[in-house]
Amino acid sequence: MLRIALFLATNLAILLVLGVVMNLVLPAMGVEPTQYQGLFIFAALFGFGGAFISLAMSKWLAKRSVGAQVINQPRNGTEQWLVNTIAAQAQKAGIPMPEVAIYDSPEPNAFATGASKKSSLVAVSTGLLRSMTQDEVEAVLAHEVSHIANGDMVTLTLIQGVVNTFVIFFARVIAGVIDNATRSNSQNGQGLGGLAYFGIVMVLELVFGILASIIVMWFSRQREFRADEGSASLVGKQKMIAALRRLQGAQESTLDGSMMAFGIQSKRSFSELFMSHPPLAKRIRALENL
Repeated sequence: MLRIALFLATNLAILLVLGVVMNLVLPAMGVEPTQYQGLFIFAALFGFGGAFISLAMSKWLAKRSVGAQVINQPRNGTEQWLVNTIAAQAQKAGIPMPEVAIYDSPEPNAFATGASKKSSLVAVSTGLLRSMTQDEVEAVLAHEVSHIANGDMVTLTLIQGVVNTFVIFFARVIAGVIDNATRSNSQNGQGLGGLAYFGIVMVLELVFGILASIIVMWFSRQREFRADEGSASLVGKQKMIAALRRLQGAQESTLDGSMMAFGIQSKRSFSELFMSHPPLAKRIRALENL
């Protein structure tokens, strides 16, 4: 959940900043909202640019947001086991050795991030290490290694780039339609004006960006199922099922309805559309049916 939330928040912030730049660049280059071809080209450049900037910053932001400490030299048996386990899983999955980090948090959590398979990070919380058995932690690590092996962050970036493109494009098209309607209904033939047009574009980008996250979240949920299957392939599905059940038990007993390491609440509702992870019960059933 953490890596997705950071990626989306960073992308949305960068998208809004690039939107300001785009509002300055387009008029200077003579591109009007009604010139759809030129507008779409610029939307694609800025849309994919924002997504790839977010990807490039993902590992740096993730480490600093949780205070993760990279294990350069293991200081105890637990850290040595973590490094050795991830090294063995990475070799089996056919990827370079990721950076390994631990961060202090009471919640059982883990994440993998990075701009490429050669520049990846797997981080685990102290709460995860305390609350799970070694087999369960091994399954969680295999899940994160599978995210890296599947190239999930890059694929997510490409999808986000497509989404960004259409968000930027349609925000300006609709703002242009409003501007034209205002001009035709005005006695002096004046439209919205630069500041009003800019404000409408920013609001539309924000609204469309939030709605478009439904698409990104759907893809994210599919990634989780694939990473679960990858974990089952690396360490056996029973270990992954045990890890998910451990999280499910903790969720139901202490934090019912809140975000956990691998999913958010088991109750089905409209909010599931905005979940980056499928409900734990669905993931367990999918593994059982493998």
